[in-house]
Amino acid sequence: EAMFALAVFRMTGRAGARNPQDAAKLFEAAAKLGHALAAYNLGLFYLEGQMFPQDFARAAQLFRAAADAGSPDAQYALATLYMEGKGVPKDAREAARLLGRAALAQHIDAEVEYAIALFNGTGVPKNEAAAGPYLRRAAQFGNPVAQSRLAFMYATGRGLPANAAQAAKWHMIAKAGGTSDPFLEDFVRRMKPEDRTSAEEAAKPWLALIAKARP
Repeated sequence: EAMFALAVFRMTGRAGARNPQDAAKLFEAAAKLGHALAAYNLGLFYLEGQMFPQDFARAAQLFRAAADAGSPDAQYALATLYMEGKGVPKDAREAARLLGRAALAQHIDAEVEYAIALFNGTGVPKNEAAAGPYLRRAAQFGNPVAQSRLAFMYATGRGLPANAAQAAKWHMIAKAGGTSDPFLEDFVRRMKPEDRTSAEEAAKPWLALIAKARP
């Protein structure tokens, strides 16, 4: 724990000069003793290829150690490697399994990816209805991709009861966050004026927060 804490200090420059080289050594020492977050952070170094030569296989090995110890960040990172076939064989089922574990721990990005896997039946039995709760939670936490996907579900009635006002609301919020969709754009343009007005009113608090957060 002390090695990991000191490594974080060295990485961030707290209580002294920033020293990524020392941080890497400390992460490695802590990882060898079974510290999950140290293994995850060391894996990021190999993934990025800055402190060490880029090595996806080594990154996957470190992520797996941290994932097995229960780190949602590592579970998500390893899942992305399985999705892309980097450092490990491409395996949609293993990716979905890891995403599911991280999603249960409320890892936002994993919730989005796992929901998409459920909706499409990628590596896991297709279950559009099961995708809804994951997307709704991630949307509430401000993830624009989740907001856009949730809007699509409300617009089409797939996995959730059709709700034009909710679809438009989430689409407006996602668009303000930088994610748009031509289908949803057309959907909002064609909807009843009263539903569009209702959606605009519901989206206002979100849009104000997004505008406030911008530099």
